[in-house]
Parts: sequence; C-alpha cells; structure tokens
Amino acid sequence: MMQMAKLQLSDFFTYKYRYQIGYGLTVLLFVALLAIAGLYVPGGLSKGEMTSFVQTASLDRENPSSLAIPNLPFAVVQRASMELFGPSIFAFKLPALICAFVAGVGAVLLLRRWFRPNIAILATVIMITTGQFLYVAQSGSANITYILWSVWLLLATTMITTSPRHKRFWKVLFFVVMPLSLYTPLSIYLVLAIFSAGILHPHVRYVLKRMPRSHLITLTAMSLVIIAPLGYLVIIEPKLALQLLGAPSVWPPDLWMNLKILVQQYLNFISPQSDVLMTPVLGLGSIALILIGVWQLFAIRYTARSYTLTAWLLLLFPILLMNPVYTSVTFVPLLLLLASGLGYLLREWYGMFPRNPYARFVGIVPLTILVAGLVVTGTNRYFDGYRYDPETASSFNNDVTLYNKHVNTQNIPRLVVTRDELPFYIALTRYDHKTPPIILTQAPTGGGVFAATRAAHIYSQYAQISEIITTDVSKDSDRFYIYNK
Repeated sequence: MMQMAKLQLSDFFTYKYRYQIGYGLTVLLFVALLAIAGLYVPGGLSKGEMTSFVQTASLDRENPSSLAIPNLPFAVVQRASMELFGPSIFAFKLPALICAFVAGVGAVLLLRRWFRPNIAILATVIMITTGQFLYVAQSGSANITYILWSVWLLLATTMITTSPRHKRFWKVLFFVVMPLSLYTPLSIYLVLAIFSAGILHPHVRYVLKRMPRSHLITLTAMSLVIIAPLGYLVIIEPKLALQLLGAPSVWPPDLWMNLKILVQQYLNFISPQSDVLMTPVLGLGSIALILIGVWQLFAIRYTARSYTLTAWLLLLFPILLMNPVYTSVTFVPLLLLLASGLGYLLREWYGMFPRNPYARFVGIVPLTILVAGLVVTGTNRYFDGYRYDPETASSFNNDVTLYNKHVNTQNIPRLVVTRDELPFYIALTRYDHKTPPIILTQAPTGGGVFAATRAAHIYSQYAQISEIITTDVSKDSDRFYIYNK
C-alpha cells in the first residue's frame, strides 16, 4: 500500500492565496460600504454640504474670484458630475465616493509597502469600517481629499525611495499629485514634512542626488504649470492662502476651548456626542493601538518614514489647536500609527514563540477578536448613529430628494422659498435638465399651482393646500407644501 504524503498547511489553495483572497474580500466589502453610504446613510446633506453645493454651482470661468476656493479641483469634478447626472444627492456625492475608492486603493498599497501583508489587510479593514472614514467618503464637502492626497503623496514618495521598478512613473505621479494637493487646506504641511525628510535623512538625500537633473527640471516645470492657477487665485484673493494654511476665521483663537474640542473628538469615550460628526471619531481599541504606534514611532525614529510622520504630526498639531475643524486631515497619520501598533503586537507575540505553531495560532485569536470588535462597532455606530440617532440624523437634509420626487416631477411652475434658502434652490435648479420652476421669495398673486418650502409656506384664504410633502428622517417632517390657488 502506497504511503500517502503528509499534507502541509502550505499545500492548501486558501493558504497559498490567502492574501489575494483577503484583498479581494476587502475590496468587495469596501465597495458595498461605499454604495450604502452614498445612497442610503445618512441620505441627506449637512449644512456644510449645502454650502459646498452653492459654492460649486457658482463657479464661473469669467469670474475668477468665484474660483478662489479651497479644493478647486474637487469642486470642478463635482460640477461636472452635477451637470452630467442632474441635481441629485448621489450625483453631488459621487466624486467623493470615487475619491474614497481611489484613496482606499492607495492606502492598501501604502500599507503593503510600510508593513507586512497581514498587517496591511487588517489595518485596511479597520480603516474602511471606521465611522469617520465612511462619513467623509460620502460627504460632498471635499473632506475626503485630505485622505486622498495624503495617501498618494506618501505612496509615491515611498515608491521613489524604495522600489527599483517603475521609478519614472512614481516620480511623475509625485510631481502631479503634489501641486494638486496644495489646492486642499493643510496639504502643504505634508509636503513640507516630505521635503524635510529629504533634506535630513541620508538615504533620501542619496536618492535625490542620483536623480538626473534633466528629469528633475522637467518634473518641476510640470508641477509649476499645475500650481500656477492657484498662485493667480491667491493673488486676486489673498484670504485663500490663509484658508489653505488652516488659519482660524476668528482671531485670536480660543486655544483652551479648541483643546477641549480635540479631546472630545478623539478621547472622550465617557460622554460621546452626537452631531453632524459623531465623536469620538475612533474607538477605544483603535486609540490603544495608535498609542502603541506612537511609542514605536519614537523607538524606531531613524527611518525616513519616522522622519516624515514625526515632522507631519509636529506641523499639524499647532494648526489643529488653532482650528480643530480639520479632523479628517489626521486620519492617515493615525492609520499608519494604528498599523504600527498592530505590527508591534504580532511581532512581540511571534517573538515569544518562534518555533511553536500552536502558540503562534493561539495568538491570532485575541487579535482576531480585537479587529472584529473594531469592525463591528465601527460599522454599527456609523449606520445606526447616522440613520437613527435623533441629533445626528436630523442634521442632514434630504429636501433635494423630495424636491426631485414630488416637486420637479409634477412640473410645478413656481417654488416659494425664503431669502436664506434662495441661493441653494437657485443652485439646485441650475443643474435641472428639465424646465425648472421659477424661484420666488413670496407667494405669487396670480392663480395656478405653486409649491413652498416648510420655512416659506403660508396659510391664506387665497391659496388652498392640496398636498404636504413629508419626510421620516427629520424632526420637522413637513418639508414642502403644494398650493392650488
């Protein structure tokens, strides 16, 4: 009888392709979460998004001052999406969802270069299920660009200094992404951190010295061409420079109050708050891993990555202390610290049992429970909080959906709004592919049908209410009134 060869763990298909399977499942989960966040949760626009909606609609090439806004490239793409698909919430959020997907892909590649594949998969899963990431991924106010530019800048820099393949592609990518990122507030601090690492770290200096001068001059010229419009806009609107630097709108800033806000956003697990952004933005387990990552950052401070990350955090902290609204800009450095904390835990456990496969396997169990707990609590908090929490859910307005479904489809010729609502509804009708209603700020005197928003509706003996359009996601559920005079 022929003796059968003993099967090894490495012989199984699922083991050989475990990382490919892990990344595939992660991508499917990522796409599903983005689709649900973009279409259903929270399903409306915040006040900040409504301001961005009006700002995007007002872009005019013949009026350069209208272009002097932060995140101009994102606003241009958003304008194109609205022009193409019409005035819907999904069309408004679509550029952010695409940016989130591209940022997610970049994060996977970056984590794979900085850490082992198993750490990269675990950190990616934690990232895409974090409430803060899902919130900015579906937000039409361009918060996702903080993550997008940070990830790809760090990835391009890492590939230039460490990868022997496709260096020309990564150089071109860096000199394209770098000037584009400067259109986004606070991105300049990451650029400064990268260049400071290039000056201070010997390996990075060596790589830069070996770069042909002709390539460097050509790429620098290309970056100057991309950033030239920003320079022109700063000249005609100097306040744009202050916005890009993250300067507070009120001076002097209340540093003590801002410190309290930062503590609430990251560390106040005893009394979490519900608002447009639910705080704290990260779970307790994530913060614990990040603190371990901070300790590792100082323990291994001789690498170019540590140089860059340390310089970046040191530059960001005083800006956030003066202007704590830029919470999203810290997401990428915190993600890298979290992955570093995960990697340290695994290394320490495997170091204790280098030859015992059973002990190594047992060490995976608590880590799996930890990651699963972070994923489940992150997704539940986001989907339940932004859909059902009374304070958070009521912070989002779904009047655009109701307008498209009940007012626009019935071809109502006139819509009455308040003066405060006028800019938003003018912007909304600007994207309308049909014949939009005439926007008024007072009830029409003639006969016929007209509609009014909740804030502008009236009770009159000359106008009879024929229909009230309501919503189930707002305290003030009556959103539009249809009149028949």
